[in-house]
Amino acid sequence: SNPLLPLPVLQAAHCQMIKDLSACLLGQNLRVDCRYENKTDNPLTYEFSITKDNRKHVIHSTISVSENIYRSRANVTMHKNLVCLHLQSFTTSDEGIYMCELKATNDYTGNQIKNITVIKDKLEKCAGFSLLIQNTSWLLLLLLSLPLLQAVDFVSL
Repeated sequence: SNPLLPLPVLQAAHCQMIKDLSACLLGQNLRVDCRYENKTDNPLTYEFSITKDNRKHVIHSTISVSENIYRSRANVTMHKNLVCLHLQSFTTSDEGIYMCELKATNDYTGNQIKNITVIKDKLEKCAGFSLLIQNTSWLLLLLLSLPLLQAVDFVSL
């Protein structure tokens, strides 16, 4: 009998935990969003790494030790169903295959992994709040609608 046979059945029974991996530029910083489906309340551990020149470099992780050159520039924020890597001062030397690896404590399926290739020239700007701030008419509207807001403080941001 083939001992490898039960494995595909097991995988089919458990949906992929990581749903989507995307990257975008926020100013000079890279943001990598690792969206997942939460199937358990167990604590989640993560690892963000980059593979370039056929070598894997750990950027930020709760699973293993991250490399010094990335540790000072990287931080991770966790939201509901989203683990977000922020890498400051992103340059072409940071291009490569980024990997998000998630593992829920005591999850029998093991680690979930997804890759994305990040090239600086092909990155889109991150949507969201930062886009609104660049829109002057929105800014004006905000200032007009909030007379209590001190314009001086707002400008000095």
